[in-house]
Amino acid sequence: MTPDEYLAAELGSGIAALAKSWKWVFAVGVVLTLCGAVALGLVVAATLASVFMVGAMMMIAGVSEIVHAFAVREWSRFFLWVALGTLYTLAGLAVFVNPGLAAGVLTLLLGAGLVASGILRIVLAAEMREGKAWGWVALSGLITTLLGVMILFQWPESSLYVLGIFLGVDLVFAGLGWLTMGLALRKFAAGDVVAPVSRGKTDA
Repeated sequence: MTPDEYLAAELGSGIAALAKSWKWVFAVGVVLTLCGAVALGLVVAATLASVFMVGAMMMIAGVSEIVHAFAVREWSRFFLWVALGTLYTLAGLAVFVNPGLAAGVLTLLLGAGLVASGILRIVLAAEMREGKAWGWVALSGLITTLLGVMILFQWPESSLYVLGIFLGVDLVFAGLGWLTMGLALRKFAAGDVVAPVSRGKTDA
């Protein structure tokens, strides 16, 4: 069996094992899609949820840094690790104390990041005009730049809903991806799709 055939056989075995749980995969897709729809319907609450999630992650990172400092016990870096962990933890606590301010800062950074990313794509497209896909790259850069400009022009009012919209859209697309995977696994489990493992074993 060649390496490609072995890889196909292993992939087929993994898909076959996962296909037995296609209902759970489909259920995850349903839950994520519904959560995304709820987030898009309640964008302000979704924005606060996004902010609290960021704050929680910062606190977890800060505590991890402090624990790492005591675990390493290198005095040359001990105080640096403790200082970084303390700053992360305090920043996470500040998010919970004033989520509105945190949402404003995160939205401002998001808008600025989109503008910078869009401009870089436009510059990249201008340098690759001899290629076939430069127009699509330029268009995507223009759309990203305009989106970032819209967020910045409507700031700080946009901080009430932008993060919630992004969270809702992300959840919806993630849910649709899981739903698609679940339906594909269902066809695989029903025998409508030929497993790569069968081809690998036949050719071996």
